[in-house]
Amino acid sequence: MIRIMIFHLCVITFFFLGCAEQQLDEFNSLDKPYVYTDNLTPVWTSFENSTGEKGVGGMENNGAKGHPYERFRAGETKTLLDLQGPGIINRMWVTLQPRAPYVLRGLVIKMYWDHEEKPAVSVPFGDFFGVGLSRTVAFENALFANPEGRSFVSYVHMPYKKAARIEVVNEMNFDVPMLFYDVDAQRLKKWHDDYLYFHAYWHRDQATELAKDFEILPMIKGKGRFLGTNISIHANPAYKDYWWGEGEVKVYFDSDDEFPSLVGTGTEDYIGTGWGQGQYFHRYQGCSIADGANKQWSYYRYHIPDPITFKTDCKVTIQQMGGTSKRNVLEMLKNNVPLIPVTINGDESKLIHLYEKGTITDLTNPDLPGDEAWTNFFRSDDVAAVAYFYLDKPVNELPEIQDITIRTAEVR
Repeated sequence: MIRIMIFHLCVITFFFLGCAEQQLDEFNSLDKPYVYTDNLTPVWTSFENSTGEKGVGGMENNGAKGHPYERFRAGETKTLLDLQGPGIINRMWVTLQPRAPYVLRGLVIKMYWDHEEKPAVSVPFGDFFGVGLSRTVAFENALFANPEGRSFVSYVHMPYKKAARIEVVNEMNFDVPMLFYDVDAQRLKKWHDDYLYFHAYWHRDQATELAKDFEILPMIKGKGRFLGTNISIHANPAYKDYWWGEGEVKVYFDSDDEFPSLVGTGTEDYIGTGWGQGQYFHRYQGCSIADGANKQWSYYRYHIPDPITFKTDCKVTIQQMGGTSKRNVLEMLKNNVPLIPVTINGDESKLIHLYEKGTITDLTNPDLPGDEAWTNFFRSDDVAAVAYFYLDKPVNELPEIQDITIRTAEVR
């Protein structure tokens, strides 16, 4: 009798494990091309079939190429996808003409889930697709691509339970002559409650406050996952060519208060390099722009192999901090350049702490190391970032996107 009961328990256990594995395979079948599932049905939307309806694509011009693009007029909203029922978006491709930085910041991409009025995604078009500073450059990583610098591709998976709508809004006062797009999704027969909704938030601060960390992702509530970020910086010329990337990334989650649980060691360290930041492209980390002449950098880090999950809340910040010799810091202080000394390298590279809130340490103190000692300091730069994350709800409480005048100021 006991053996029979054990057998039945084993059968039930294997049944549920099998169901769970089957659900996982259904969701991840695109990563396993040998797996077939009835839970997924492909749907594409483009100007050739804007509804994604079965059997009605390419009907214009008697089946020949008839409607590949449209003119995108000033003030107009173009709907790239509007689907009902559960599904998952797997890929987006868009190209347009022109692709100047002002255009890529003047257009806004918005995504709405489950008939919500507030978008879960509201980000400048170029920045959303990983094009930092809205300057195109050929690249590909795990989430985005800019093939030959002429098109914009997203591979981010975006599930939705009831409905999905993707829009691009032209907030400029002139037309975009040509807009092409193709959004590739799957209709789902079954929705699983552990699926999360995709969100993205963009913010720019043209002059960060001394000693105040820039918020990549302001505090959000809910259960989810921080997927990653791409960050752009216009370095302040007041600091000449001195290094700007000493700031550490911090992740506060699940009721962290004054201090975070996750802390990096420096800006370029966060994206996997060291001792400066040049241009490179890797799957999960890279620097797409390293333009010292124009004092512009754009870099990314995606937490795919190293997931950051949270149960109740999450906030992600980065310090605005640079470094150079003590001699150069003293010269800047003499010229009233805004900065606050943080540390100085002592003997055997031991850090001497200099920072206290509300005060500025006197670097002329003879007890401190000499003029060539490396000195870190808080600084103020023009910084913008996109935070990509998932939540267990289709809306978030973050602010609306900033005005076009802020988004496009001094883009070049």
